[in-house]
Amino acid sequence: MSNIVFISELPLNEQMQWLSKLNSTLKIDSVKFPDELSDSEALEIDIAIVANPNVATLKRYPNLVWIQSLWAGVEGLVASNLPKHIKLVRLIDPLLAKTMAESVVAWTLFLQREMATYAKQQANNDWNQLPTISSSELRVSILGAGKLGLSALTYLRKFDYQLSCWTRSPKNINHVKNYVGEEGLSNMLENTDILISLLPLTPQTHHILNKKSLKKLPKGAQVINFSRGAIIDTVSLIDLLNSNHLSHAVLDVFDLEPLPADSPLWQHENITILPHISAPTNLHTAAGIVVSNIERYRENNELPEITNLKIGY
Repeated sequence: MSNIVFISELPLNEQMQWLSKLNSTLKIDSVKFPDELSDSEALEIDIAIVANPNVATLKRYPNLVWIQSLWAGVEGLVASNLPKHIKLVRLIDPLLAKTMAESVVAWTLFLQREMATYAKQQANNDWNQLPTISSSELRVSILGAGKLGLSALTYLRKFDYQLSCWTRSPKNINHVKNYVGEEGLSNMLENTDILISLLPLTPQTHHILNKKSLKKLPKGAQVINFSRGAIIDTVSLIDLLNSNHLSHAVLDVFDLEPLPADSPLWQHENITILPHISAPTNLHTAAGIVVSNIERYRENNELPEITNLKIGY
């Protein structure tokens, strides 16, 4: 039996749930916490399963071959300058993509049907029927068309929106206009009513939505960020909401989480705050995928899909 180390800074009860689920599913390997491994056992570790790890602790395992993240986003691990011989695997879970697509649809409809405004009106006993816009008139654009973005676009197509996406390389997606490059981003933003970010966080996408780019959106446009907080320059976002250039933002991710109680985002009347719930990892399906990755590696020495550390995903 081989040992696998589980490194995480999640709350202890969550760590125990993951450990129990993984060990009950694995046939041969045993997943253990770092303090359960002797120094000699640590030298034999070739796989680490991680969730919000302290990267410095990886130094104890010099013979590590690959790391399995329990999250789809791995920008923290990419930025930590992992040794070149260590391969990084992010979680690719079809259920995660489906869950994200459901959230994208739900909050797109939230904005389309003026639900935030109706909530304000209810608080003020204000009976006022607002004009509605049909789905076919609404231009909805997604930043990023990886597995999450493609799933979201598939769901959105059912509503007859005018769909666009911006990607790193050209893509041919049925009934979706694809934009590429800096000029493409500018053109897409100028023709967008609801902008949804599903981008991974990389040096190239950090603050890609800044004052210059956000101002390219038409007056009254709305923004949804379900990717990473640092995709958006928050100061610029607030400025453009205050000036009424943008009408609303739905934010599920932030530079610092949990969002500090003194953050100005909490009290802004045109911002909806969500506690990072757009696509939570499902313990059961994720554990099954992780176990499958490990067992294929043990049987055939076959590594799962590896993260490209140069581009960050």
